[in-house]
Formats: sequence, structure tokens, C-alpha cells
Amino acid sequence: MKIKQFEDILVWQKAKELTVDCYHQFKTIRDFSFRDQIQRVTVSIMNNVAEGFERAGNKELKNFLFIAKGSCGEVRSMLHLAVDLKYISRDAYGRLGEQTLEISRMLSGFIRTL
Repeated sequence: MKIKQFEDILVWQKAKELTVDCYHQFKTIRDFSFRDQIQRVTVSIMNNVAEGFERAGNKELKNFLFIAKGSCGEVRSMLHLAVDLKYISRDAYGRLGEQTLEISRMLSGFIRTL
């Protein structure tokens, strides 16, 4: 199947789900800098996939996918901190952390195909 728009990319769809989940999970956290950062970095994953796709050529797309993969690591790192600070439960960490690992694996696969 030929991908016609970034919304067709499965990893973008998964990143959007993670973003929505993080927004819901952290919406009541009063540590505004933490909340804003984790929300920004989840948005960064999906936006880098979209921006890379909209650029001309696989080389640029690959660079944006690497940036998205780095953002995935940042989210996972922040989730560790969120558990330690008691902002989220271990169950929430497990669910969100698994989403980041899945997205990271998908990004790696996408990068390899390019």
C-alpha cells in the first residue's frame, strides 16, 4: 500500500494515541513544567513523523524519524520520574511505557525500510 498522507502511517497513529493518553494521564498534575514537557515531547513524536513525511525524500524523513525515536526515549525517561514522584501509578507507567517501546520499535523498523 502506498502511503498518501502522514495520517495513514501506523506509527503516527500510535504516537497520536500516546499523546492523547499522556494528556489525559497528566492533566491534573500541578507540576506544570513537568506536565508541559511530557505533553510537548509526546506531541513531538507524532509531529516529527508528519513533518518528515511532508518533506521531500527519504533522507529527510529518516532524520525526522530518528528525532521522533529520541523523543520516545525522553517520554520513557520522564515516565520513570513520574512514578518516582508519585504522579502516576506503576500500572499507568507500564501501559504508557509499553506504548513508547512499541512506537520506538516501529520507528526503528520504518527507518530500516528507508
